[in-house]
Amino acid sequence: MTIDVSAERVIPLPPEQVARYAMDWRHDPDWTQGIRTAELTRETDAGGFGVGAEVTRTAYFLGRRIDYVMRVAACHYPRLLDMVSVAGPMPMHVTYAFDPHPDGTLARIRVRGAGGGFHRLAAPLLARQVRSSIGKDLRDLERRLTE
Repeated sequence: MTIDVSAERVIPLPPEQVARYAMDWRHDPDWTQGIRTAELTRETDAGGFGVGAEVTRTAYFLGRRIDYVMRVAACHYPRLLDMVSVAGPMPMHVTYAFDPHPDGTLARIRVRGAGGGFHRLAAPLLARQVRSSIGKDLRDLERRLTE
């Protein structure tokens, strides 16, 4: 069974301001549910963060520690950051999008994944938890940027 969940929120700031913070991996632990650490473990061929770079994250989800590596598949600042897991407990694809909105920025997160074994059996619970988590991520992102 696959998971495909998304959440969106209008943040009352311009897309460039929202994206500058949200697309910077160093801020991941500050606004992303469960992430305790994030480290740039592979830079792009030209150096720095962008397509091909990898960020290693340590998170806690449903009480379990999860270490995984996300590779940047697409990066179109300030509109889109698309990442795929290259190491971790299950294949995952996470897309962050920031579009202009009359009231600021329409921020969206979409998480897709497929797993076998435990993850297949737990897919309905996992989908609910992920949807709740990414909704909270967007709420926390707004709080971080507007306080």
